[in-house]
Formats: sequence, structure tokens, C-alpha cells
Amino acid sequence: MNKNTTEIIKLKLAKRYAKEKRFKLYGISAIAVSIAFLLSLLINISVTGLPAFQQTYINIEVDIDSKLLKLDSQYSEQELFRANYSKVVKQSLKAMFPGVKGRKQKRALRQLVSKSAIYQLRDFVIDNPSVIDTKQSLWFLARDDVDVFMKGGIDRSLPESDRRLKDFQLVWVDKLLSENRLEKRFNVSFFTEDDSREPEQAGIKGAMIGSLLTMLVTMLLSFPIGVSTAIYLEEFAPKNNKWVDLIEININNLAAVPSIVFGLLGLAVFIGLFGVPRSVPLIGGLVLTLMTLPTIIITSRAALKAVPPSIREAALALGASRVQTTFHHVVPAAMPGILTGTIIGMAQALGETAPLLMIGMVAFIADVPQGITDPSTVLPVQIYLWSDSPERAFTERTSAAIMVLLGFLIVMNFLAVIMRKKFEKKW
Repeated sequence: MNKNTTEIIKLKLAKRYAKEKRFKLYGISAIAVSIAFLLSLLINISVTGLPAFQQTYINIEVDIDSKLLKLDSQYSEQELFRANYSKVVKQSLKAMFPGVKGRKQKRALRQLVSKSAIYQLRDFVIDNPSVIDTKQSLWFLARDDVDVFMKGGIDRSLPESDRRLKDFQLVWVDKLLSENRLEKRFNVSFFTEDDSREPEQAGIKGAMIGSLLTMLVTMLLSFPIGVSTAIYLEEFAPKNNKWVDLIEININNLAAVPSIVFGLLGLAVFIGLFGVPRSVPLIGGLVLTLMTLPTIIITSRAALKAVPPSIREAALALGASRVQTTFHHVVPAAMPGILTGTIIGMAQALGETAPLLMIGMVAFIADVPQGITDPSTVLPVQIYLWSDSPERAFTERTSAAIMVLLGFLIVMNFLAVIMRKKFEKKW
């Protein structure tokens, strides 16, 4: 080999190594950019949503006057339930701010406190009738505008027309702050209350229960059907059969179908043909089952295919039947992969919104569903509804609900990884 040939080879090797370095650099850059976008998204959601886990409360000296409540001397439970608590709250606020005049200011004064104050006071009096004709220091939920102001979401330096709180309302808030009558607490109601038109009262309990019931229906239907289908296609179906090939092609194609198509299918078949009620966990679970089945079937077949043929051959050689070989040896060995695929499919279904919108689960539901046939919504749809609300307080609750949903998804995927690591076998 002469000198020129050696130099040419070295030059080609140098170019090849340079291409490999550039390719590696491109890959690292792509990963870095993806991580940067992900972190930016998570930081934005966290910064916006974390304030929702706190809620502002107002302390009011409430004069529980029986005359204002329009009660007689018996105080029966029915009479206490129908008493005029709204007037008591109004008079208590006026007593704290005696200088308030005019209809506009009186209406603005009442808007410092949430509408739930009336029901809170009613429950307090019914549980403790002895407080009638006494003064009590009670903490009530603040309205959403006061809550947003307390969290720094309203700039008081802006013109009055550009902020929700008027100048005289800011004076009242300053007075409450100086008297230590305003404080922020952990927002327990966000997890214990249902949806509401009032942002300060809105919670995700109903949506969480609805998601749980919907996922329960999906799991009970998709897991046995999907795994049974995978076992048949992989272990018992005849090979090189046109009907089996057609089924396999359709299953693979269904895995790539947009999720909203499954919603249309559920709307036409389950609701239109079979008359299943709209906006209930049962119909939601049926639709998500259709969407999840291809994922479970494909992953389960892959797990079954990964089991070494020697296990099948050894079982058959010892006299086991084909069914015994499959269910006593192959399926237990493939179960970690099957469960992992099932959890991933369920996590995908948990975050779906489009198919559920098509079957009516976008309705406003104020009560917690008690069963799979009660009207309900799910967490992704609740997020969608809140994101379309004009009130600023719903913005932080939307991000907080996204954080809760992401938490569920992370836990489910983490469980899938743990199960695979714990049960997987090295062949």
C-alpha cells in the first residue's frame, strides 16, 4: 500500500468519524430540546396551578339574630333549614363596614364572600341551635376575585376598569388584612367538592370518581377480552389463514385510528343502537374499551411471543396438552409483559377526552356519581370545561387538575416499570 492510498483511507475514515460525531450531536441536541420543552411545560403548569392548592378565607363576626332568621321559639330542624341566612350574612358584613352606602357598594360588599357562606352558616346553625341570638366569629370562603388578589393575580396599580376589584373593594380588603381577617389555607375543597359555577367552590371529586368508575369498567372489559384474543391469535389460531390475517391487519390498523372515531362508533352503536344512557361511566368505559383493546392485544401478543419455544416444547414433551401448556406455562411467563401493556393502555385511556366528548360526558355534573349508570364526567373533560371558563380563578384550577392527572399517569407508568422489573425473566 503506497503513501497516497494510506492518506486517502485516513481521509475517508476522518470523514466517517466526523459524520458519526455530527449524528451523535444531532441526537443529543434533539433530546436536549425535547427535555427543555417538557420542563418548560411542566414549570408553566406548576407555576399556574400551585396557587389553586390554597384558598382565601374571610373571618366575619356573624350576629345570628333569630329575628333576621325569621324563626319562632321552637327552632324545628325544618324551620332552621328554611331560615333567612342570606340576610344574616348581609347584615354582618354591613356591621363590619358601616360606611358602605348605595346599592352598587352594597352589592360589591356581598361579593367579598362566596355564596357558599349561606350554606355553611345554615349547617353551622342546624348543628348548633344554641348559637342563635349570639355573635360568632366564623371563617367563610372568599370570592374568586379576592382569592386571586391575595395570590398576586390582580395588579392594583392598573386602572379600575382593567381589574375585577373596584377601588373601594381594595380599601375593604386592606382593612380585613390589617385586622387579620384574611388568610390563605390549604384548599381541601379542591379534592372534596364537586364541580361548581363558582370557581372558589369548584372541586375535582366528582371528576375523580367518574374517572375511577370509567377506568373500572374499561379494565373489567378490556383486560379479559384483549388477553383472550391475544392468546388465541398467538397460540391457537391457524397460521397462514386469510381470516386470521384479516383480523390481525384490522387490529393493527385500529391501534392507529384517531380516538374521536371510537367516540363516533360508541355514539352510533352503544347509544343509538343499544340505548345505553349518555354521560355515564358505563358508556365511557365501553368506548374506552374499544380504544384500548388494540394496544392490549398487540402488547400481549408480543409478550407471548417473547416466551422461549423451549418452554412449550418441554411441556408438550412431558405430556401436557396444548391448553395446559399455554395456561400453565406460557401465560404465567408472559404475564409481566401483559400487565405492563395493560397498564400503559389504561394510562392512555385515562387521559382521553375526544371520544368522551362525543358521548355526552361534557355536561356540567354537580353531583358525585354513585354507580356506573349515574351521570358523571371525567378528569380530562373537567379540565376541558374549566379551560373554557372566563373566570381567572378557573385558570389556576385547570392547571392544578392537569397536575393531578399527570400525577395519576406518572404513577400508572411507574407501576408498569416496577412490575416489569420485578417479574421479568431473563431467557
